[in-house]
Amino acid sequence: APPIAPMAARRGADEMRDRVVLGEFGVRNVHTTDFPGNYPGYEDAWDQRRFEETFRVDVIREEEDALEFDMVGIDAAIANAFRRILLAEVPTMAVEKVFVYNNTSIVQDEILAHRLGLIPIRADPRLFEYRNQGDQEGTEIDTLQFQLKIKCKRNPQAAKESSDPDELYFNHKVYSKDMTWVPLGNQTDLFPDADFRPVHDDILIALLRPGQEIDVLMHCVKGIGKDHAKFSPVATASYRLLPEITLLQPIEDEAAETLQKCFSPGVIEIQNINGKKVARVANARLDTFSREVFRHEGLKNLVRLARVRNHYIFSVESTGILPPDVLVSEAIRILMGKCQRFLNELDSVPME
Repeated sequence: APPIAPMAARRGADEMRDRVVLGEFGVRNVHTTDFPGNYPGYEDAWDQRRFEETFRVDVIREEEDALEFDMVGIDAAIANAFRRILLAEVPTMAVEKVFVYNNTSIVQDEILAHRLGLIPIRADPRLFEYRNQGDQEGTEIDTLQFQLKIKCKRNPQAAKESSDPDELYFNHKVYSKDMTWVPLGNQTDLFPDADFRPVHDDILIALLRPGQEIDVLMHCVKGIGKDHAKFSPVATASYRLLPEITLLQPIEDEAAETLQKCFSPGVIEIQNINGKKVARVANARLDTFSREVFRHEGLKNLVRLARVRNHYIFSVESTGILPPDVLVSEAIRILMGKCQRFLNELDSVPME
C-alpha cells in the first residue's frame, strides 16, 4: 500500500486527539490525551504556559438556582473532580438530630426525622464550624436550632356538609414554613440580620387530624454529601462534551427534511437556496446524540457525529442553599486545598 502522506497522517492524529467520534456501533478515540507518547509526533506532557493559554471558562446561562458554563482545555479527570466535589464535598447545613417531645401523627418518629433531614436549610455553611464528634450538645458556632410545634384543630365555622379537609380543620398540613429558628447562645448578636429558614416554605412534612400534634426540636449541623446525601448542595451537577455535527456533502430536499427530524429541535435548519431545500447545522450544542441518523441508509454515511474532547458543558443546579456560582468557586477552592495538602505531604515525607 502506498505510504500515507505525512499531512494526512497528521490530520488523522489531530482528529483522534481532539474528537471523540460516534459511530453506528460504539465510540472511537476515547482514550485520554493527558499522557506523553499517546500520539506519535505530539508532545503531550503537561505544560503550565500552554494550559494557561488554552484554558477558558464561558458562562452560558446563569439563573438563581442553575448555572450552565463551558470549561475548555481540561481533561476528563479534572472535570470529573469538579463534578464529584460539587456532589459530595461542598458542605451545607442540614438537620442532624431531631428531639421528639410529642408526635401523635401517623408519621413514625424515624420517618419524620428522615423527612426533616432532607429539607434544605437556607443558612450559609461558611458561617459555621463542623461539630466535634461525640458532641451531644451543640454550641452557637456549630449548630442551628429549629422548632416545629403544631397541633391540628377542628374549624368550628366549617359548613356541616363540607368534606374538604382544608375547610374542616386548622393546621392539618404541616409545611416547612412551620419550622422556626430558635437562636442558641449569642446567635442573635452573631447574626443580627440572619434569616435562617428552609429554602422552600411549601414542603409538605406531614398530615394531621384533629387532636394530633407534632412537637420537635431540631439541630442542624454542617456536613458533606459524602456522609449523607442530605448535605449535598446540588440537585444535580453534570457535564457533557460539546457535540460536533459535520455534513460530509450537501443534503437537499427530502433528505434534508429527514435529516432535520433525526436531531433535536434547533440543531439542523433548512435553507432555501436557488429553490432547493438545503440542510445546514445551526446549533450542534442542542443535540443529545440519539444517533437516529444511523438508522437511515441514505444518510448515515453523509454525516459525522463527534464530540470535542476537551470542551465540557457543565450544568450545576443548586438546591437553593447557595447560588450555583458560589458552589463552583467553593468546589475550586476545595480542589486547591486537596492539591496543597498533597504537596505538603510530599514535602514532609523524607526521601529515601
